[in-house]
Amino acid sequence: MKRMKKLAAVLTAAVMLSMQGISLPAPTASAAPDDCHDDWLHVEGDKVVDMNGKEVWMTGVNWFGYNVGSQVFDGVWNSNLHKDLQDIADHGFNLLRVPMSTEILIQWKNKKPDSIIKVGEWENPELTVEGVAGGTPKYSLDVWNQAVEWCKECGIKIMIDIHCATTNAGGHTYPLWYDENFGTKEWLTALEWFCDTYKDDDTIVAIDLKNEPHGKPEEGKFAKWDESKDENNWKYAAERGAEACLSGNPNLLIMVEGIECYPDFDRGADWTTPSVDYAHYGEPSKVFGAWWGGNLRGVKKLPLDEKLKSHIVYSPHDYGPLVHPQKWFHLTGEGNTISAYNFDRQSLLDEYWLDTWAYICEEHIAPLLMGEWGGFIDKEHDGAGANQEWMKVLRDYMIEKHIHHTFWCYNWNSGDTGGLVLEDMTTWDMDKYNLVKPALWQDENGVFISLDHQRPIGVNGQSLSEYYGGGHSTTPKITTEPPVTTTAAPETTVTEHVTTVTEPVTTVTEPATTKAPETTTEGETGVTAVIYGDTDCSGMVDVSDAVLLARVITEDQAAVITDKGRRNADANRNGNLDPDDITAILRHIAKIEILPVAN
Repeated sequence: MKRMKKLAAVLTAAVMLSMQGISLPAPTASAAPDDCHDDWLHVEGDKVVDMNGKEVWMTGVNWFGYNVGSQVFDGVWNSNLHKDLQDIADHGFNLLRVPMSTEILIQWKNKKPDSIIKVGEWENPELTVEGVAGGTPKYSLDVWNQAVEWCKECGIKIMIDIHCATTNAGGHTYPLWYDENFGTKEWLTALEWFCDTYKDDDTIVAIDLKNEPHGKPEEGKFAKWDESKDENNWKYAAERGAEACLSGNPNLLIMVEGIECYPDFDRGADWTTPSVDYAHYGEPSKVFGAWWGGNLRGVKKLPLDEKLKSHIVYSPHDYGPLVHPQKWFHLTGEGNTISAYNFDRQSLLDEYWLDTWAYICEEHIAPLLMGEWGGFIDKEHDGAGANQEWMKVLRDYMIEKHIHHTFWCYNWNSGDTGGLVLEDMTTWDMDKYNLVKPALWQDENGVFISLDHQRPIGVNGQSLSEYYGGGHSTTPKITTEPPVTTTAAPETTVTEHVTTVTEPVTTVTEPATTKAPETTTEGETGVTAVIYGDTDCSGMVDVSDAVLLARVITEDQAAVITDKGRRNADANRNGNLDPDDITAILRHIAKIEILPVAN
């Protein structure tokens, strides 16, 4: 009865807040106070937040292999998977994106043996049945479950990505989420089975429904984004895929990528218009092109179903000049013969980013996660420095806009980008890593931050509870680096067309947080100033403070509050934490009164 009275008081306070036009963060589906359920994430507006409503930043890396013939992380047959994962954590990557196939998930579901024979001896004894070098490789699911355990151990969260339908090294080139072997039905079955299987392990926090849906109308097989229920409508499929995932685990984040081509409806195009449709010589195409999976223009008029909003993160892919010489790079030469380029943040926004995907963060529509970005920066491949400059420009934009991202990739054998480690799977490419490092979530002292409330990221990082318990800022700083000089070059013609952005950027005012007066604790000398209402010690008073206090008062064992937080939360200075303190905090946020208040 006492607990029910507390809950009633909290609800009363919430009603008062809602009368002021402010709403409390929605709870996750089931945030149980244990180590396997306390790290689920959800979406509030254009932010990804934890169960306490505190913003997080997912900054990770890709490691492919389960989607190809090896049916395991590529390279682990002659390296140490446990050490590799620890190295990834020690270098500050808090999320691992793992490409999979529909086929391998169905295989695991049906308990079938690995369908592709692995060639050669494995030098890594930890992944063999006999436990010796050169032994019989373990079943792919057994290796996966071991990797999940090790990721949990070192503070890494996981997002799987359905990279292709059929397990195949070239499977990603097939444009759709279904093929002649595995249809939409099998894709949905695989998603639901996987999410249900791991619903009690918050090491796996997200699912990327399909890697790079693409295709051009004239090619016959292509992904579109409209209101139909056509099989190739990616919007409709993504909604069904999200529902399948959430039926298995209602706590997951769902990543939804874009497509490749989007018609310019204002100029009379539709989904039958070829991607290079010149009505008269010299006129631009009536179809907007993009990187595979990068075109999210359809979201502006046709976002995914509103009921999915607390789970959806839109996830474009973006690459630099060495992957393809897009016209917005303004290159002289191509590949390792590039001698000049001419682009900067504004030109990239104007000519491609803004209308294609960046408007989603600029207009605060939803969170973004750049699922793939990266490339070579060494002199052999990138002699003019064009790719390196592009990576820096995108990196700094993602930092400023707090765009989540997973770098492509960790392993060395990606033909058009390389990796963070070299062929020995041990030596890190420090030039590339140091370029990426400023975009990894870290505090003002450079200490990396985990997405796990209990476990720090790596050996020298910190847990999410430690970070917020210390009252650090959530905004990372951009590392200042010497600018790279760009050389203007004549515009060259490329195969894909992008129309210059003509619409202005819409400015959206973000909800304000209120800074409370700092007051020295009465009767104490040399103590930290009290910020009344600042329950989570973030330096600001906002709705998250009221939510955390409500959870503390209702005896939620998973709610983390420090001694300083308790002192701050006692807004009426009566020596106790009670519903009146919540009411005072909410009234302060709504600008009805100023903290502290008299008891």
